[in-house]
Parts: sequence; C-alpha cells; structure tokens
Amino acid sequence: MAKQQPKKNIDPKKPKFSAYWIYAAIIIIFIGLNFFSGDGFSEPAQTNPAEFQRFLKNGDVEKVEIINKKQARVYLTDEAKEKEVHKKSEESEIFSTGDSPSYVFEFGDLQNLENDIEKIRGENNLDTVVTYKTENNVWGDIFITLLPFILIIGIWIFIMRRMSSGGGGGAGGQIFNIGKSKAKLFDQNTDVKTSFKDVAGLEGAKEEVQEIVDFLKHPDKYTSLGGKIPKGALLVGPPGTGKTLLAKAVAGEAKVPFFSLSGSDFVEMFVGVGASRVRDLFKQAKEKSPSIIFIDEIDAIGRARGKSNFSGSNDERENTLNQLLTEMDGFGTNTNVIVLAATNRADVLDKALMRAGRFDRQIYVDLPDLRERKEIFEVHLKPLKKVADELDTEFLAKQTPGFSGADIANVCNEAALIAARKANKAVGKQDFLDAVDRIVGGLEKKNKIITPEEKKAIAFHEAGHATVSWMLEHAAPLVKVTIVPRGQSLGAAWYLPEERLIVRPEQMLDEMCAALGGRAAEKVIFDKISTGALSDLEKVTKQARAMVTIYGLNDRVGNITYYDSSGQSEYNFTKPYSEHTSELIDKEISNLVEKQYQRAVDLLTKHEKELTELAEILLDKEVIFKDDLERIFGGRPFENQKKITDKSRKNQSLDEAEKEKSDSAKEENQTSATEKQRPAPESPNGAQPEMPENDPVNK
Repeated sequence: MAKQQPKKNIDPKKPKFSAYWIYAAIIIIFIGLNFFSGDGFSEPAQTNPAEFQRFLKNGDVEKVEIINKKQARVYLTDEAKEKEVHKKSEESEIFSTGDSPSYVFEFGDLQNLENDIEKIRGENNLDTVVTYKTENNVWGDIFITLLPFILIIGIWIFIMRRMSSGGGGGAGGQIFNIGKSKAKLFDQNTDVKTSFKDVAGLEGAKEEVQEIVDFLKHPDKYTSLGGKIPKGALLVGPPGTGKTLLAKAVAGEAKVPFFSLSGSDFVEMFVGVGASRVRDLFKQAKEKSPSIIFIDEIDAIGRARGKSNFSGSNDERENTLNQLLTEMDGFGTNTNVIVLAATNRADVLDKALMRAGRFDRQIYVDLPDLRERKEIFEVHLKPLKKVADELDTEFLAKQTPGFSGADIANVCNEAALIAARKANKAVGKQDFLDAVDRIVGGLEKKNKIITPEEKKAIAFHEAGHATVSWMLEHAAPLVKVTIVPRGQSLGAAWYLPEERLIVRPEQMLDEMCAALGGRAAEKVIFDKISTGALSDLEKVTKQARAMVTIYGLNDRVGNITYYDSSGQSEYNFTKPYSEHTSELIDKEISNLVEKQYQRAVDLLTKHEKELTELAEILLDKEVIFKDDLERIFGGRPFENQKKITDKSRKNQSLDEAEKEKSDSAKEENQTSATEKQRPAPESPNGAQPEMPENDPVNK
C-alpha cells in the first residue's frame, strides 16, 4: 500500500499567497517609474509666461531650461530666493534633491518665448542663460504602450475564470481542467465520523459491505485460496433506505482512499468530457490503490443504451458509459480498485454494466421491518435533548409501517418541532403521533370553510370506511378516524396494516372492499354519491388491475402476468396482449371492483344503525379512535372465533403430542420384550447368516 504524505499544518492566521499580489506589485512599479523618475519628489511651483517675464525683468532669473520644446524650468539666483515673493517656491522644494528649478510653466510657441527672452535681456543688460534639453521617460512610455494589451488580457482572464468557475472541475475550476474528475477524496487525513455503528438495521446489506471493507484490509485472507476480490457492488433499493449512508460508513471504516461523486458529475455540455472524467477518476484511483470509488445515482449515466429517447440515443452519455464499462473490466483490469454504486432504478441500467465482472454483487437495501425500525428510532432519538420517559420505541415502530430510514429521521425532527411549538419541556408520545399524521396526511386545515351538508357527507364517508374495515377479517386494523381537513384530503381514516411478505386474494379483496366503504356509505345513507372517493377509486382500480394483469389471481384470465421486471415494455407502443384479451381484462377489473362495492353496500345496510351512530360521534368530536368502535360494534366478529380456533388447535396439538408420547413408550416396551424372547438366527455351522445382495436393508 502506498504511503500517504502527512498533511502539513497550515496556520489559519497566515495569509495565503495569491497571484494577484504579483500583478499589483508590477503595476505599482510601473506607476512609480512613470511619476517619480528624474527629479525625485521635487515639485516646483507653477507660474505663467507673464510672471516669468516680470521675474526676468527684475533680474531674479539665473537660468531658463527649455524641456522638449514644451515646458520651461526657471532657476532663480541666490539673492532672488531670499525675497518674500519667492518664499512659496522654496517651501515646495523642501523634498527636492540637487539643483532643482524654482518655477515651471508651459508655453505655447517656442519662437515667441525666445524672442521675449532676448528682448528683455537686451533691454535690461542681463546675462540669463537659456539652455535646451530633451527628456525621455522610457518606463513610462513602455507602460503607456503596453497598457491597452494588459487591460485586454486581464479582462479575458477574468471572463474565463467566471465562465469556468463551478462547472470546470479539476483543480481550481479552470476551463482547461474541465476534463478532470470532480470526485471528492476521503482518506486517512480526512475526518469521516460515520461508521457501521451509525447504520441501524440493514443487517444483510451491512454484512455484504463490511466484507468488502475486510477485503481491502486483509486481502491475503481471501486470495490465499485463489479467490479474487469483487470488482464492484451495486446498492439497490427504494429512496431513503440508507444506500448513501452505507457508503459513508464504508468511507469511515475502510481506511483506504475513497472517491465519492454522483453520476451527474460526468455529464457536461462539451463532447468527450464525460469519458475524460471517467479516465481521470480511475487514473487517480489506480495511483492510490487499493481504493474505493463510490458513484451515487449511477442511473444518470448507466441507462440502457439506445433507449434514452424516441429520437435516438444520447451519444455523449453512451460514450461515458462505454468508457466506464472499459475501465471497470476492459483489456487492462483493475485489481485493487473496487467500485460501489447506488441507484433506485436498477431496472433501467444497461445489461453490460450489471454483468458479473463489473458489478459482481447486487446488494438490495429494502425498507426496514418492525425490528429494524425500532433500531433506527433509537439512533435518531439520541440527538433529541429531552425525550419523555414513557416513550416506547417499539410502539413508534409499529405506528410507522412502510417508513424508510429517512422518513423516520423526519418523524423525529417533526416531533421535536411540534413539541417546541407547544412549549413542551420534552418530546412525548403524542408529539410523535402528530408528526406521523403530519408527514402522511399533511398539515391540518381547521380554518377551511366547509358547509354543514359537506361535513355530514364527509363524516358518513369516513364512518363507512371504519365500519367496513371493522367487519372484515383481513382489513387493516383501525387506529383513528378524523374529518379535520389535512393536506388535500377532507377527512382520513388511519389504519395499521399488517406487514406481509405474500398477499392472498382474500386479503386484497377485503382491502378493496374497505376502500370502497366510503362511497358505499354515501349510497346507503343519502342514495347519492360524490367526487370525494377519488383516491379510493384510484387505489382500488390499481389493486384490481394488479390482481388480473400482474399477479395472475383471476380465474378467467388465468395464470398469466404481463409485468416486465426489466422495464423494456416502457418503450413499446403495443400491448403484450390481443384486443380480445384487453376487453376481457377490462371486464374482469370492473367485475372485481363492482362486486366489492356491492359487498360494502350490503355490510353497511345491515349495520346502518351503528354507522349512523358512529357518524354522529364523528360530527361531534371530529376525531374517533378504536375504543369508540368497540363501544358501538363490540369486538370484531372474527377475532373471538380466531381465539377459540387457536385455543382448540393448541389443545388438540397438546393431546396429540401426549398420545404420540404414550404410544411410542408402549412400542418401546413391546419391542424390548420381544427382543429378549427371540433367539438370534444361526447358520448350520454356527456363523451369522449373510444378507442377500438384493435385500433392501443391505442396500
């Protein structure tokens, strides 16, 4: 394993070096050379041609220096410098060096200036000296010449940096590094606190991933017998089940370089960038091998080729996928790089990506069961500072069937927010129940305007659901019923469904009948129906279609399924059955729904008195619970029979066990007595007889 260089200690107070400091220093030097070359910091006093002529007539001027035929520098005599009128010019020469002029002025025409000087010198008999000098500011001229080019280059660099920031990838976000990998590296210098202890539930998936980590830590243990380390593992499962959390735990536990990125990080508007980033990613991983690459949401680049859209395939995405396939298992194999990937759409992935040798293992991360939900609650309850003592995690786990790990984390957070909103000192049981209702049904809307007629219809609708589900054996047990509007629904009935691995036809039919209980109640009480059963009808129709076309639970259609687990049927324009079969399917779906609807109507007609009483309580309290139904209907009719049946079966099994025990004891006694009385068979010469070859005992 290659040694990692120790990370240098960086003083946070020490300013970081920047290239802009160099640019600023160069500009300052140019400005200094331009403005301070020649006469240092001397600043002669400004005058004008008229004052100069007056000074010249008074004999105060010792010398006049003509610079570049544009400017005149005036040097005063020593006697003139003592005069009061020239004191200001002396103050301006405090920082001057050497023989500096006292005055300076600009003139227009040199010939006129020379004529005036000659005239005044002749009239006053002066010996003033006139000299001529040409000065060139070389650095200033160079700066002025290069300034436009410097500005253009600077603006171009600024625009390029702005365009490439955030989308270029690689070091510094430069546009020239756009083909570099955007993977984030985690190694021993990076503090990753997530470990397998933080992953509750997911025991099977966690064991698979832990074994991959153990491969990298102790490769000789597995390769000593000729085995090879798996090249890849694909985490598949519904959203929120903990696939990315498992990857974080691997990053914290593996102690090897861990490259993390998303499938969309390979996608770019430029041609060839995705394939280039794949090559750069695996190049970095090989240099730091043994290492792990984690690609989250790999379906962004791993979709089946040739089926991306109706107009044809996306060449850039397919090029990226082809490069990924080559890097994972191509001509040059990677023996020390393991690829982890996560997706919730494994059905759309390319078959070449899923084959053994690329992703050797597919780890299914399913929704947590009751025991796993309890463990997840215990993990997410730890960050809450104050939790009520009577809170039972097993009860919370039973109240959240079908919830993923992310949903449970959201429940705990919502419960804390609800407790804070109520100004409670601790998060209690009712806060968690309110949080579950908030997540499943939405926010309560108690101020929604509902007419009395509508409220009555809603009450009987929800009471119909509760009544039918109470009378059916396989319907989900009721928790509570409410007519308070929540989210998009005007009322809701909360059930606690049984967690089943397989579902039988009678169970699905009972669930369909309970779902149609709301509309059946409206028909029985008002002899009218409304649009309030939309979600119920949608649910029932999907269940009936699944029974007929997916699970093969219909006698007339037969043991046939039209479900395609590979997802290829999504791209077909034709149905996998004939028109006659299509008519038969539609008819059977309608028969299933109508039969369960009539069954619900018959049940509610039989228990119309109890239904009305339940609806009136619901109108009064707005929320009813299981205890109210037990008070009105008594116990569920099949529960007592089930208890009696279970008890009789238990007693029968005990009796049979006792009988078998006594019979076996009798047989043992008879066998031992017979063996004592029966002599052993002997051959004529006294030896034991041989068993024939065709005897079944000998065989």
